[in-house]
Amino acid sequence: MTLSIATWNINSVRLRMPLVEHFLKTYSPDVLCLQETKCPNDQFPSKPLKALGYEHIVMHGQKGYHGVATVSRLPLTEIVERRDYCGVGDARHVSVVFHHRNKSIRLHNFYVPAGGDEPDRTINPKFGHKLDFIEEMKLLHAEAEAGISSILVGDLNIAPLEHDVWSHKQLLKIVSHTPIETEGLIDVMTKGAWVDLMRRKVPAEEKLYTWWSYRSADWQAANKGRRLDHIWSSADLDPHLTNISVIREARGWERPSDHVPVIAEFDF
Repeated sequence: MTLSIATWNINSVRLRMPLVEHFLKTYSPDVLCLQETKCPNDQFPSKPLKALGYEHIVMHGQKGYHGVATVSRLPLTEIVERRDYCGVGDARHVSVVFHHRNKSIRLHNFYVPAGGDEPDRTINPKFGHKLDFIEEMKLLHAEAEAGISSILVGDLNIAPLEHDVWSHKQLLKIVSHTPIETEGLIDVMTKGAWVDLMRRKVPAEEKLYTWWSYRSADWQAANKGRRLDHIWSSADLDPHLTNISVIREARGWERPSDHVPVIAEFDF
């Protein structure tokens, strides 16, 4: 049996619910993790999702900013965590446990701070917050719970590898690809024994993007993308990965997010 997990920074779930519905009807992932929902829990648009069969919904939202939500056709257990990274009260993480065949899987859904424009924490508190958030993520281990596998997805707002950006040289001083960020995120993976599933299917030597700026007059022609969205797993799930799909065409949908969905498929 197959299992499909999707992640998407939707940049306001209420504004872009028609796109979410279209995506679910077209690609039918078992689970969809959304980031930057920008909506408190009591205003989350659950009804259209449930109408499509996604009856299991776990949210961690706040008014106007941030927010993550996991919607699923598979039952989600009561083992839910909403971690307050950096202790500032932002809604940037939620995790759930679900069962698929003979496996129990904890699914982490993250929205890492963007970090502002200036890569210097002494003059830009947002960048300092991002670095602190990444430092705290280094404590998260893929094998933290006995008998439970792990998947981590989300908008991590860092493109860690050379070919995760359109120009490695030109972006070395640009937030999302500075060495302190990229080394930090790779350290999160290493310390936590996480596997970068997207790069298991797309070699590190190939360009791979999930985000194209709104600032570009013609994003498709310019193709100045970055891989800011990620799917990781514990090592035991790696052999079961069958496919990674980056839904690039979603960037061209009407009133799109600047991020596109990414889908990981497994065969158990």
